[in-house]
Amino acid sequence: MSPTPEVGILDTSTLIDLVDVEPGALPPTPRITTITLAELTVGPLIARTQEERLERLLHLQVAETDFDPIPFDAAAARAFGRVAAELRHAGRKPAARAYDALIAAVAISRGLPVYTCNPADFEGITGLEVVAVDRRPD
Repeated sequence: MSPTPEVGILDTSTLIDLVDVEPGALPPTPRITTITLAELTVGPLIARTQEERLERLLHLQVAETDFDPIPFDAAAARAFGRVAAELRHAGRKPAARAYDALIAAVAISRGLPVYTCNPADFEGITGLEVVAVDRRPD
């Protein structure tokens, strides 16, 4: 087993489920991307109930307070072109998993792994190191 990288990107689902993640499953320096902030910003705006809205707003506020997000920059934009083309060639529509594809592009452009509770979301993306994160058993 290879050593845990010092820095890794948490995808949005992993950030949301952070309290349920197995201890020690994350890199010493977890980071998020501005894409995760964008995705979390949508949550409260489309919530169906006030309770759901407040829960989603809390996730956004924690992310904004606890993390310095990695921006989606020109290098990530170039990586995204390749990711989107690969997904399309594999028969997967990039629009269906747009946030994941954008997060993957940032990770690839920075040479960082993505830590996720949903590794299937990143299947078919070459050059991306995906680290499956287990949730604690109920």
